[in-house]
Amino acid sequence: MWTKLAGHVLPEGPILAGLLALLRWAPRPTLAAFADFYPVAVLAAGLWLGWRFHRSRLVFALLVLALANWALRAFPPAASAPPPTQVILQATAFLLPLNLAAISIGSERGILTPAGLARVGAILLQVGLVAALAQRAPLASRAVFETAFLPGALFGWTRLGQPVLAAFLASAAALTVFLFFSSSPAPSRAFLWTVALAFLALRAARPGPAATVTVATAGLLLVVAVVEASFTMAYQDGLTGLPGRRSLTEELQRLSGRYAVAMVDVDHFKKFNDTYGHDAGDQVLRMVAARLGAVSGGGRSFRYGGEEFAVLFPGKTVDECLPVLEELRTAVEETRFTLRGRLRPRKKPDAPKGSGKKRRHLSITVSIGISDHEETDLAPDKVVQAADRALYRAKEGGRNRVAQ
Repeated sequence: MWTKLAGHVLPEGPILAGLLALLRWAPRPTLAAFADFYPVAVLAAGLWLGWRFHRSRLVFALLVLALANWALRAFPPAASAPPPTQVILQATAFLLPLNLAAISIGSERGILTPAGLARVGAILLQVGLVAALAQRAPLASRAVFETAFLPGALFGWTRLGQPVLAAFLASAAALTVFLFFSSSPAPSRAFLWTVALAFLALRAARPGPAATVTVATAGLLLVVAVVEASFTMAYQDGLTGLPGRRSLTEELQRLSGRYAVAMVDVDHFKKFNDTYGHDAGDQVLRMVAARLGAVSGGGRSFRYGGEEFAVLFPGKTVDECLPVLEELRTAVEETRFTLRGRLRPRKKPDAPKGSGKKRRHLSITVSIGISDHEETDLAPDKVVQAADRALYRAKEGGRNRVAQ
């Protein structure tokens, strides 16, 4: 439960709390001085990470945030601001959420590739368009951004026009839907928070240093999301959601004293894959991973590679782990699969559709080998190798069993 809760509040929660504390209690001179270097530091770190990890979306998002920040500082909003200034600020506020949503939903296409250069061109084209509107048709452009769809009395709390508010609302809705279906929630969640912070910065009557710091923090959330996503890719298996082999290796290096390692292998997995296809095989691996993720006895499960998994039991011996592993083996065996849809065999069955033939239910089994490490100098990889040999004995003994 605590892990799931932490996943919803980290890392954005502490960063947002720090932002609120800074805006609430920092003296204005301190905040102004911080606003001078903070956005530059975030931009530099983000551009380096974007280049180093090939995250073009981060680079483009930081680019549009930097342009918005520049507009806020170069054209301070005021009630008596000339029409060109008002057009620049309203157009910036209108385009920023739409660009962030488009960048988030788009794929990684590189920076200096044709697709990446096209994105840069699109951003620069928008800059030129805003400048042209502010210079050549400021009054008409301002009238467009002042268009009212609803009574103006409802929006006295912000200087932003209703078209701008609609752009923020539409972008937030699109990002929320995308987050719901995203396989990589950290960047998607960060983009949603970025749009929210951009709105808070732009809605103020007199943004000043507070708005600059808020927009820079929006960029910081994107930078942190890239770091988090890179960590996940390195240490977590994308198919099953379990920690990967690198996580197991580092965990073993940190352990000393007594611990046990169990190696788990899905029986006849290659034959299953050849018969029913890789989609069905992936479903099997996810099912086994779900059972392993719920293992009792203080065990922690890992995707070792292919159809092989590992379970680490810190502070336990083989004898203490055997009942837990037997329970795990039984739980997997008792799970049934019904093949239908994408899980049908690759070859058409002999019985025609509608023949009344019952759908086939499949039983998946696993073989498990276990070894432990007591108060000796045995290296962790030797313990894993011993568990692998025990796994081989389980398979030689007929599969669907636990061996030591």
